[in-house]
Amino acid sequence: IRDKATPNCILLLNLTISDLCFLVFLLFKMSEQIAGRWALPPFLCPLSGLVYFSTIYTSTLFLTAVSVERYLGVAYPIHYKLRRHAVYALFASLGIWICSFGHCSFVYVTEFKRDNYSLLNMPPSNVCYDNFTEKQLQVLLPVRLEISIVLFLVPSLITCFCYFGFIRIVISSPHICRNKKQRAVGLVAATLAVFIICFTPYNISHLVGYIQWKSPDWRIKVLLLSTFNACLDPIIFYFSSSAMKRSFSLKSKKQNTS
Repeated sequence: IRDKATPNCILLLNLTISDLCFLVFLLFKMSEQIAGRWALPPFLCPLSGLVYFSTIYTSTLFLTAVSVERYLGVAYPIHYKLRRHAVYALFASLGIWICSFGHCSFVYVTEFKRDNYSLLNMPPSNVCYDNFTEKQLQVLLPVRLEISIVLFLVPSLITCFCYFGFIRIVISSPHICRNKKQRAVGLVAATLAVFIICFTPYNISHLVGYIQWKSPDWRIKVLLLSTFNACLDPIIFYFSSSAMKRSFSLKSKKQNTS
């Protein structure tokens, strides 16, 4: 970004920040599992839930934004190059953060207003964001379904459309070298793997929960898969950023020389 602030670099930087926030607040979840209850200060429970779940969807949206940026670059190279400005990526990034945290704010409200809950006392069940009352589920389940549609299903369809078009154009172009074609395939494969492995099972639990009108027992297990997203994103950085690829190559050459 110091050398050249391109839209792609700005989007990847925001995706990195999202992953780091996710990993920081993952520590709160780990401590809860180790202790078997929420042993941290009560006010951290709704805050950790808000950041934890919001960053899952910021990752989804930033991956979608990268796919759109890549597709426009190959589908409309001249028009897009003339209108490609970093400030647009900044506004898009800000919109993504607001959209994700705005949608997931119900996590904070639901936990903060839990029955008999106050900032000075622990929840009756000593758990965080679990064991909901029927009154809470009446609000929670429809909102979860709406979030899975708006922040997962729609971005997933957009990402598939953009990357299938991206691959079709790149593979069929005789002017693109084989190495770049392989990078393009790797980028698409890594991104789709994130959507399929990390995000799809978790969002399916929202649909099943709405149909059954209760939180599925296996929801916590598929939520674990979403954490794997932080491991796969660096692979996407590698395939989608030529600057990062050059950096790895230079480091590798220096190590071989030494």
